[in-house]
This record gives sequence, C-alpha cells and structure tokens, in this order.
Amino acid sequence: MKQGHKQETEARELLREVKAYLLYLKGMGARFLPQPTKAQGSLTPDQPSRLTLRQARTEMGNCKRCKLHRTRRALVFGEGDEKAALMLVGEGPGNDEDVQGRPFVGQAGQLLTRILQAIQLERNQVYITNVVKCRPPENRKPEPEEEAACLPFLLKQIQVVAPIIICALGAVAAQALLQTAETITALRGRIFELPTIHGIEGIRVIPTYHPAFLLRNPERKREVWEDMKRIADLLRNTH
Repeated sequence: MKQGHKQETEARELLREVKAYLLYLKGMGARFLPQPTKAQGSLTPDQPSRLTLRQARTEMGNCKRCKLHRTRRALVFGEGDEKAALMLVGEGPGNDEDVQGRPFVGQAGQLLTRILQAIQLERNQVYITNVVKCRPPENRKPEPEEEAACLPFLLKQIQVVAPIIICALGAVAAQALLQTAETITALRGRIFELPTIHGIEGIRVIPTYHPAFLLRNPERKREVWEDMKRIADLLRNTH
C-alpha cells in the first residue's frame, strides 16, 4: 500500500509539473507543441555525433508539415561550416532564397556578408539558417504553426553544429530561440543562454536586428555593429 501511495503521489507531482510547463508555454504565446519525430527522440544533447546536417536534411525530405510547402519553390535548409563557432538564425527565406534554395542571398544576405566580413569572418566560416525553411507568401511573418513545424529541425541543426554563439537576426528568431514575447528592441544589446527547455545547454544567444530591417532603417546599423563587435570579442576570448 505504501509503495502504491508513493507512486500515486509521484504521478500527481509529475502532472502538476506538466501543467505548470504548459501554462508557461501558453504565457509565452505558444498555441501547440511541435510533434517530435522518431529521430528527434533518439537525439540527446550527449549524442550530437549521431546526426549530421545531411541526415537532418534527408529526414526533412520534401517537407509538407505545414502549409508553406504549397507556395514554396525550394526548401531552404541552411549552409555553412557544420562545426562553426558562430551560427546565424534568421526568420525565413525571401524571394531570392526561394529561387536559389540558399539562405540570405538577396540584398539582406549581401548586407549580412559585409557585416560578417567587418568582424573578419566569411560566410563559409559560419552556419546560416532560418527559423522556417520555406518562404512565407509575400514575405509575411511566419505563423506559430509554421514555426512549430520547423523548430525540431532548427534544434537539430543547433545540436549538430554546437556553436559557441547563436546570433538571432530579428524578432522571430530571437523569440523562437529564447521562448519570449519581448520585442527585438528590448532583447538586443543583451546576452542570453539558450533556454534549457530546448534540451541544449551552454550556448549563448545574442539578438540583433535583421539585415532586412537595416535596409529600411540604416540608422540602426551602428547598434548592429556594436552587437557584432561583442560577438567577435566573445569568440576571440573563447578560443
């Protein structure tokens, strides 16, 4: 009887913890949980070598997990150094990216390349991807269901690359990674750790403005420059 009572108490405590977790996600604006795949469940933080980016891309396949597949030309997974110290995460592909199947190749991408070169980095030395891998129609903001469908693959990319720093480009990337509703203006200029809710520890997240935002608001370039200098300093001091 005592053993049965103990198990019942533990079960109730677990249910309370799950309820508290779901309420937390609801408060952060989440509408539902992404469904883990078999491969995702087999990948744990202490087993990052069991998956490669190529395998993750193969698993994603001709993805139809959300409605964005209906209008895309190409699925834009990501590119760069698989073991980069710096990973950059944007919002989603634009028209040029949708045509070429590569991230950040349009005007915003060209600006990002120049920003990286300003801190002595080339594109092939970093890893670049987006929260969603298919272009939202008319470059609209991704919807929660679309972000949730892609999030497991973004987390796999992070686990494989295991960067020292993730630079979150814009509000969508910063909010998805940090599980927050704060604006990018409130988030930039600060250093965060990737929340343990993602099952990955020890990675710093530095939010800054998206290059597309800078094209429309060039007066904010100085703030991004300050963020990038901080990233460069942290990378130097870590190596």
